[in-house]
Amino acid sequence: MWPWFVIGGGLALAFLVVCSVLLYSAARSLGGSDDGFSTLGDSIGVVDIDGEILSAESTVDQLRKYDQDSDIKAIILHIDSPGGAAAPSQEIYHEVLKIRDEKKKPIVASIESVGASGAYYVASATGKIYANQASVVGSIGVIMEWTNYGDLLTWAKMKPEVIHAGSLKDAGDPTHAITPEERVYFQGLVDNMYGQFVADVANGRHLPADQIKALATGQVWTGEQALPLHLIDKQGGFRDALLETAKSVGISDEPNVVKPTVRHKSIWDLLENADDLVHQPTKLLERRPGFYFLWR
Repeated sequence: MWPWFVIGGGLALAFLVVCSVLLYSAARSLGGSDDGFSTLGDSIGVVDIDGEILSAESTVDQLRKYDQDSDIKAIILHIDSPGGAAAPSQEIYHEVLKIRDEKKKPIVASIESVGASGAYYVASATGKIYANQASVVGSIGVIMEWTNYGDLLTWAKMKPEVIHAGSLKDAGDPTHAITPEERVYFQGLVDNMYGQFVADVANGRHLPADQIKALATGQVWTGEQALPLHLIDKQGGFRDALLETAKSVGISDEPNVVKPTVRHKSIWDLLENADDLVHQPTKLLERRPGFYFLWR
């Protein structure tokens, strides 16, 4: 009887695969393309900024699409992020500021659990920031870090050889201890980025730079504490931000919410990344210096 079980199992599997493909195609037709969206009249566009900010490309692309769509009357940044890399956070900030000041399309931020450091940097460019009473807000500051594993190499009797021209060309090499010259060099870069952070938040919030600098200690506040400090504009959740923003642009009924179709990572994506680490084990140790607007 076992051949019949094999044949029956194969047919059942084939049936499930066909059904999955049909359901996926139907979802695609209803929800729009992977990189687009379909609107039904006056709508509110929502862009999620979730987790660490490591790249600006997808967020900036989505903001531009919403800005160019006449059916999208306003944009909400739905934020739950501790920040991330400095340059991508700054790039998103400038795109948000352009939409707010040049394109004149209403754009607001709704902070869920965390809107800190680079994520707060981005939020400060919006026209209005909402946060819950217990949301974590702030952390205006810059951090740079890497792991020095020189002692580990010495223990393993491994000696890296580096040939370079320029005394700071290999600054931050994790195989040797930082020198006094390198420390001064990196501190200068961090201080410069810190100044940019303070100036941009002050510009976005329409507040004096000195007022922001007094708060730029790297610490965070709850939404309740942040309100009198003028780091946020109103206490409330995403629903509050949605309804009030819709009302401000003339949408009186339940607003139509538009979000981009998100491609979730498949098991094959995870396996491919694991394969990279297996074939390049040095990636497990490699952690070059980086500049971050990040709260840990």
